[in-house]
Amino acid sequence: MKSFSNKVAIVTGGGSGIGKEVARRLVEAGASVVIGGRDVAKLTQAALDIDVIGGHVRTLAGDIAQPSTAQALVDLAVSEFGGVDILVNNAGVFNPKPFLEVNPDEYDWFLDTILKGKFFMAQAAAKAMQQRGGGAIVQTGSLWAIQAIGATPSAAYSAANAGVHALTRNLAIELASSNIRINTVAPAVVETPVYGTFMDAEQIKEVLPTFNAFHPLGRNGQPADVASAILFLASQDASWITGTILPVDGGVTAGRN
Repeated sequence: MKSFSNKVAIVTGGGSGIGKEVARRLVEAGASVVIGGRDVAKLTQAALDIDVIGGHVRTLAGDIAQPSTAQALVDLAVSEFGGVDILVNNAGVFNPKPFLEVNPDEYDWFLDTILKGKFFMAQAAAKAMQQRGGGAIVQTGSLWAIQAIGATPSAAYSAANAGVHALTRNLAIELASSNIRINTVAPAVVETPVYGTFMDAEQIKEVLPTFNAFHPLGRNGQPADVASAILFLASQDASWITGTILPVDGGVTAGRN
């Protein structure tokens, strides 16, 4: 288990899936964590699941597409735990839809949540990290920003995540002198509650298993698979790694069987 004792982390999209798993492991490893998301009830339950005593977790509900939410998360981390050392810039949305059918509101939803949300969250966190002499930012990007997948048409989602990947490289250069590292994981199909936002339980049970074979390793990802990579990139073990996009994808980017 990596040590994150005395570290303060912010995890966006921390109420479920990958974000919740990352927050849980950070607290287990000694960190104090602020988790953000849109759903108050989900965040409250996640906080209880992660830390039943409640000393090491705080929650803040808000829309990450609003830069004021990012600042509020940083302010909470500073006031409750003294600063910010780690940002897991994880909040995102997903809903495949053919390009010719995407309307401007849907386009804005993807770009504002995924790219604008991560941009201003990273900016607010980096300013706080400068006060601590450095830090680590790990973002959740996407395999879909690297490859187009015919079965899941996702032009706006993919474009937003390609922006996240480009942001990673740019911030790595700009923030290196502040001793702030930034890296991004690019997952393939990971079984998280995001699929429940556009499919019912019966559809999920039917559709998700059909994607197992899409991955050369023969199975869909689980939140723990991605969380392990995120924790590595956030840790001192990755102290000489910045500006990278790490596919966590069961082998999809390597090629096809």
